[in-house]
Amino acid sequence: MTDDRPDILYIIADQQAATLLSCAGNTHLATPNMDRLAASGVRFERAYCTNPVCVPSRFSQMTGRMPSDFGVRSDAGRAGDTDEEILAASFGRRLRDAGYRCLFGGKPNWLPGMTGDMLGFEDLGRACRGDLADLCVEFLGQEHDQPLCLCASFINPHDICFVTIDAYHDEQRERFQESSPSEFALVRELARPPAGVSPEEFAAMLPPLPANFEPQADEPEKIHYLLDQRPFRRHARDNWTEHDWRLHRWVYHRLAERVDQHIGRVLDALDANGLADNTLVVFTSDHGDHDASHRLEHKTVLYEEAARVPLIIRSPGQAAPGRVDREHLVSNGLDLAPTLCDYAGLAPHPSLPGLSLRPLVAGEQPDGWRSYLPVENEIGRMLHFGDTKYLCYDSGAHAEQFADLVNDPGETRNHLDHPELPAARALAERVWSQ
Repeated sequence: MTDDRPDILYIIADQQAATLLSCAGNTHLATPNMDRLAASGVRFERAYCTNPVCVPSRFSQMTGRMPSDFGVRSDAGRAGDTDEEILAASFGRRLRDAGYRCLFGGKPNWLPGMTGDMLGFEDLGRACRGDLADLCVEFLGQEHDQPLCLCASFINPHDICFVTIDAYHDEQRERFQESSPSEFALVRELARPPAGVSPEEFAAMLPPLPANFEPQADEPEKIHYLLDQRPFRRHARDNWTEHDWRLHRWVYHRLAERVDQHIGRVLDALDANGLADNTLVVFTSDHGDHDASHRLEHKTVLYEEAARVPLIIRSPGQAAPGRVDREHLVSNGLDLAPTLCDYAGLAPHPSLPGLSLRPLVAGEQPDGWRSYLPVENEIGRMLHFGDTKYLCYDSGAHAEQFADLVNDPGETRNHLDHPELPAARALAERVWSQ
């Protein structure tokens, strides 16, 4: 009997903001391979992670759960106490149990003590740059007698983190430099003017500062807690010139172009081996980067730049390719596990709160789609309503926040005078008390 279930290729970038795509209108970089995936699939404009930092976001993507439900709010995570019920409901385990061969290659960054086998995956290797593309190309060229789920987790544009670390001279920088010399060498190389370009010409080539470059007028005090946790982040905010910030943006964009090239090789391998027509392809990221907004870099804060992620899905027999869904709130942490299982012919696991995106990929308008989406971090939590956001940080005079993304898309001030605030506050109290 022929197994006609689709193969699955799940591509994860690291720290790539939703705006870091040329198909999303960014003219400061070229991402032809992500663009061609979007042109043949569906790109979701209102896609968010559950927590804009690596470990909790990746925990969600693998398990379909909100990380705080299990005490995970930061990269510190928890060691060794993830129970069997959570693991058994993960999409890797469910697909493996249903006859898929599941492999994971690249950066895992799961909870301490969590392994690929616990989540249903064979190990393709920890290579996470061009060498991961090599492994994927080689694997896709082999003969297979069962449907595949291949997860390729690329490290970049996460190397942007090393720019601020390199600029702050302390013991931590020296430790990082010893353990990651090639990463430091790469970002230093990318920060130099291209061959034949003068410093003056190079300065004119750098991306401009974002419109919301200055800190929010009534900024949550807990942001300063994050800055003080990592002195190199505080140093960048307090000391960098506008040129420094623009150069940081330049390097960030170049790193995204690097991972785009790696992704292109994997997509080429699908085509070359006759697999593309029966492969569901998902591209996303674990979170974004502040990219100079609010004089911030790195991630974690619940601003759009860190919390919103790229999400592109191409299904076999894609209906109306090239669509952009600007309407539906989706979560790559909550929704991808039920989506992948849906395409594999599996009923949704009753313990998971997410929704299958398959109807949206098919161009349908399902009844009763969610009206809000939860996002959280180690210092607060948020309900996202699409055009507005209600946020509560753990402490501080400006702990309660309301964002109006229609009239103030850069989140430059706190809109506690917004007429929708009381209803949002009441809903948050009900949701967060459950």
